[in-house]
Amino acid sequence: MTVAALPPFALDAHPAKADPALIGDDVEHFARLERTLSAEVEELERRLAAELGTTATGQDAYERDLEVRRITQRLRLLRRYGPDLCIGRVVGESGTLYIGRVGVTDGDGDRLLVDWRAPAAEPFFGATRAEPMGARSRRRYRWSDRRITDYWDEALSDDGRGDGEPTAALDDQSVFIASLGASRTRRMRDVLGTIQADQDLIIRASGRGTLVVDGGPGTGKTVVALHRAAYLLYSDPVVQSGHGGVLFVGPSHAYTDYVADILPGLGEEGVRTSTLADLVPGVDAAVPEADGRVALLKGDARMPGAVEAAIRLAERPPAGATVVETPWGDLRIGQREWAEVMGAADPAASHNDARGELWRALLELLVDVVSAQAGDDGPRRDGPWGDGGWGDAGSGWDDEQRRGFDDEEQFDAYGLSGPDADADTIRRGLSEDPELRRVFDTVWPLLDPFALVRSLWGSPRLLRRCAPWLTAEEAALLQRPASSPWTLSDVPLLDAALQRAGDPEREVRRRRAEAAAAADRAVMDDVVQTLIATDDSDLKTMSMLRGQDLRGALDTLGAPVTSAEEVLAGPFAHVVVDEAQELTPAEWGMLLRRVPSRSLTVVGDRAQARHGFPESWEERLGGLGLTDVTVASLSINYRTPAAVMAEAAPVIRAVLPDANVPSSIRDNGIPVRRAARSERDRILREWLAAHDEGTACVIGDPAFRATERVRSLTAVEAKGLEFDLVLLADDAPGIVADPAAVIEAAVIEAAVDRYVAMTRTTGELVLLGDG
Repeated sequence: MTVAALPPFALDAHPAKADPALIGDDVEHFARLERTLSAEVEELERRLAAELGTTATGQDAYERDLEVRRITQRLRLLRRYGPDLCIGRVVGESGTLYIGRVGVTDGDGDRLLVDWRAPAAEPFFGATRAEPMGARSRRRYRWSDRRITDYWDEALSDDGRGDGEPTAALDDQSVFIASLGASRTRRMRDVLGTIQADQDLIIRASGRGTLVVDGGPGTGKTVVALHRAAYLLYSDPVVQSGHGGVLFVGPSHAYTDYVADILPGLGEEGVRTSTLADLVPGVDAAVPEADGRVALLKGDARMPGAVEAAIRLAERPPAGATVVETPWGDLRIGQREWAEVMGAADPAASHNDARGELWRALLELLVDVVSAQAGDDGPRRDGPWGDGGWGDAGSGWDDEQRRGFDDEEQFDAYGLSGPDADADTIRRGLSEDPELRRVFDTVWPLLDPFALVRSLWGSPRLLRRCAPWLTAEEAALLQRPASSPWTLSDVPLLDAALQRAGDPEREVRRRRAEAAAAADRAVMDDVVQTLIATDDSDLKTMSMLRGQDLRGALDTLGAPVTSAEEVLAGPFAHVVVDEAQELTPAEWGMLLRRVPSRSLTVVGDRAQARHGFPESWEERLGGLGLTDVTVASLSINYRTPAAVMAEAAPVIRAVLPDANVPSSIRDNGIPVRRAARSERDRILREWLAAHDEGTACVIGDPAFRATERVRSLTAVEAKGLEFDLVLLADDAPGIVADPAAVIEAAVIEAAVDRYVAMTRTTGELVLLGDG
């Protein structure tokens, strides 16, 4: 039995808007949409069950998994939203278009929802009365529990009120402005339906080159960045091709948790979201650098070069010839031979990854020499390895050459007795020679990237050798005990070490995978031979198994599974980085390594740079090698009340007179309060009692213990977040700008922290002092 759907509107709080003349078309459209979505869900469930019920191998299995992932993602989105996929509608010359998170088409081919990223949806976000883009009016919906509890209409042209909509419903932006002050939660609100024209223009900009989104607090920089990532995945052929995808980098785990729901709500689950520390496995718990001087030194763009220099020091052949004792006598490896072997390394491969190739090159070189010298008369003395490298001419194999084997039977079993040894046998014997492996490990050792960085912090002499630009005092300042925890300033250096040295476990995993693959193929070959031998059919069908195509179909071995760490190593087609004003040159380096196309969205605010940002974005990014840079500014503050911005603006302009301080469009009538610290708990109790919803935050008071609805953060931790109430422990005195003075770094940092903390509120700010 089919249960009738609930009416889409629940407008008890706005009875005038429930007039059938206003919502009749919507009621009919949503009923049709709900029927279509129900049918699509049933069809997707059927297709998913069919795909999961199939058995596939090789490329077919890969393609099936992609299809399963695509169906599952679509199902998850439809089940999560239902008809509230629709965010609004726009009425224009060509009729009415309903805009959705994704596109929906019914069985007759009619578009019930236009994907918000499609060109046809652009007027919904970008149209203004000054530039209506062919639209007459726009309607935005507010959903709650899959019911529309409110909506507001905007007239975009002089005849916008002449399309059958009574004037009472056309309240323009009043409801929108009120919605900006709605209660906050621990997750960012879904704001797709309220994207504004200035934001949409940036979201839809080309993905080529570097786009800087510069804006002050409350301008929606993060909103723009998240929606831009989803837009590029939809519209950019390079990004949507699947070769690399999008990486979104945020400043903290508090930030990434806060925005976690936005991209899935836009139908995109393929964006990788992380902090800088997340990009390096094992350092996600890195602590801030306590000494600002150390942080500055480690953030230098040249410091990853010190890691490179330390790795090169480990890649050095012995000063003299190396003699290795083998079953064929003493083999002498000179400088020329080591240079030939080391020249086999792929310049693009990491140090550890190159070990396998170099080891194989060494074995092949030795095999060639042994094979060339072991003729019909047995091993000779006068080989290219120098006199004494082989045993007496024509003497055969003596006891000394048999060392390393338990008995002569084992020696003979290896096929090493005399000139009959083939290349494979020689190669196997050499590869299992512990002395040869020991020598190779000294020439090209397996490196631990983390231990490599610790060695720099543990030896001033080594550090100055690898980083000659450092003074003796600076090298000493960077030293620390080996037991010290990793800091955030270490992250780009650890990343450089991991990228250049390579994962020391990768070669081990590769060997195990190759051994397992070889064993599986051997088993498969045995099975094939058995099937062929026992085939008594007239057509000898099993003989087809000798064909490479069918044998390949039987080979179920897929590509090695890529770890999450390897995925985050890139490369990516596009990188979005928020709070980019804080990045050091070394941190920029680790990001640029992951996006060789130099396609980036850089989001930040020079006024919120704790370590100062005196130059322009073009100048800073140009110094990093980014030349194709476009800067887009956001200057309207949609979040912070006007009274708060009036208090916060002088704080930042005292240290950065040209700061992009946005203009707030909200005035909630609540003044900034000042209170004694002793009143903190009373203020919170009263606020919680008066507000059933919303979140508060105490910033800068570590003595306060967080509760379910009240968080306790530093100004740095609060960056990028927003709360209904902020209580700021305000120890900073007023700062008076002196254009003739050089402002100290500590003063800039304090002013930025205070400015950031003050502008986290969407409702009320209380400054707590000792008075």
